[in-house]
Amino acid sequence: MTETAAGSPQGGPSEKNTPKRGFFGRIFLFVRQVISELKKVVVPTRKELVRYTITVMIFVIIMMLIVTALDFLFGTAAVWVFGGA
Repeated sequence: MTETAAGSPQGGPSEKNTPKRGFFGRIFLFVRQVISELKKVVVPTRKELVRYTITVMIFVIIMMLIVTALDFLFGTAAVWVFGGA
């Protein structure tokens, strides 16, 4: 089995080679890493965005119908069990 960062006894793959960074050095490193990750983001096309929006709306409507039906069912059952006016 190979040695990985998670399995490393030091806690990281290159802990020996990395110099200690100061407060501002760590902030600068964080900002660089955020920018690097944001460059990997893929923006959906208009067609994909419309399809995703419609899918979410349909799912929300279906869930609303299920919750409404269960609310009505449990409300009717509660009135039947406890008696209503």
